[in-house]
Amino acid sequence: MKEFIDALASKEPTPGGGGAAALVGTVSAALCSMVANLTSGKKKYEQYQEDMERILAYLEEVIPEINGYIEKDAEAFAPLAEAYKIPKDDPKKAEIMEKALLAAAVVPMELAGKLYDLIPVMEELEEKGSKMALSDVAVAAVTCKAAMESAVMNMYINTKSLTNPLISGGLNKKAKKLVEDGGKRCQDIYDRIQKTLVER
Repeated sequence: MKEFIDALASKEPTPGGGGAAALVGTVSAALCSMVANLTSGKKKYEQYQEDMERILAYLEEVIPEINGYIEKDAEAFAPLAEAYKIPKDDPKKAEIMEKALLAAAVVPMELAGKLYDLIPVMEELEEKGSKMALSDVAVAAVTCKAAMESAVMNMYINTKSLTNPLISGGLNKKAKKLVEDGGKRCQDIYDRIQKTLVER
């Protein structure tokens, strides 16, 4: 973790915002796993045991996938960094740039989709998870929201430079819809839990 933070704080372009989004998303997924683990095996929640086992099996696969986007984001940026170095008068620059920009845009969009898929897990944990870990579900929700918003922002910086409006517009429209819906659902989880914990 220290190595990642030190690299993030340096003048190097990667890891950057995309890697940070993946890290925050990984934290969100890991918190979901913690809540499910704290619920699993408890007599008070035995009616939800199969649900917790299903959730844990899903998260066992998803957590490393989300975390893997730290490296994927850096790998996607490398060709783009090289493309920017191509002389302006090179006739191949435009084509190379377009391809590199699209690849760099697709990766954070994929990450946002993975994070969106976490939301039903959090909604289920809010209902069925240990009440002692309810605040952790809220933290998972708000960090998931932040990670999604961060991921698509890293997509927007690349779609803005794409010359094909059909491609950039399609990606932007999909991202906007995903973040609006996913962000609202995450915020609703946070708000409901806050109300539960604060009101007496």
